[in-house]
Amino acid sequence: MEPVSVVIPTFNEVASIGQVLREIPADYAGDLIVADGGSTDGTQAAAVAAGARVIDAGRGYGRACALGAAASIASSSVIVFLDGDGADRGDLMARIAGPVVVGTHDFVLASRTEGVRDPGSMNWHQVLAGRVAGFGMGVLYGTVYSDMCAFRAIRRDALVALDMREMTYGWNIEMQMKAARAKLRIAEIPIPYRCRIGGESKVAGSLRGTLRAGSKIVSTFLRVATA
Repeated sequence: MEPVSVVIPTFNEVASIGQVLREIPADYAGDLIVADGGSTDGTQAAAVAAGARVIDAGRGYGRACALGAAASIASSSVIVFLDGDGADRGDLMARIAGPVVVGTHDFVLASRTEGVRDPGSMNWHQVLAGRVAGFGMGVLYGTVYSDMCAFRAIRRDALVALDMREMTYGWNIEMQMKAARAKLRIAEIPIPYRCRIGGESKVAGSLRGTLRAGSKIVSTFLRVATA
């Protein structure tokens, strides 16, 4: 199997990061990178104990993803991203990364809204945002997404070619828009989604976080759409 690197952005997720890392199948666990945003709760030590390399990524979700990908081993042809809160089903990584590894697709992402969700794992506005953004991308590029889930896999060369610029919560939608515009071979796979294991959501956990993330997503959509 082609080498795969897994990038996990974190910020104060000591309660979950160990389980997240340990449940990744062995075939995909050769290069585990935790891109930490300055955790103060022991997340970094827990990640190292569970077998990951930890890099100091500073603040910003997109920055953590970008720096994590840049820190991956050069031989990895596929980069997988997932969150560190335990909600994404890392044990099902083969469903997401497999099509990219074998070469049938360039970009595969999980769909929480099409999969089975634990009660309370997503708020209604998260579901709505994914649907609305997906409709907009369908109008622009002909590729309709159902979600903006963080759990995704992409070929390294495709990621480099996308020239990602967004260092905030707009990272996911920028990737999806640019991938659709570039006519990559894209698939969404329904994946079960859990409630987070611990910690507090930086996006849906407060009105302020929701508004801040929402504004970044909207501004990123407008920037990429008009570029």
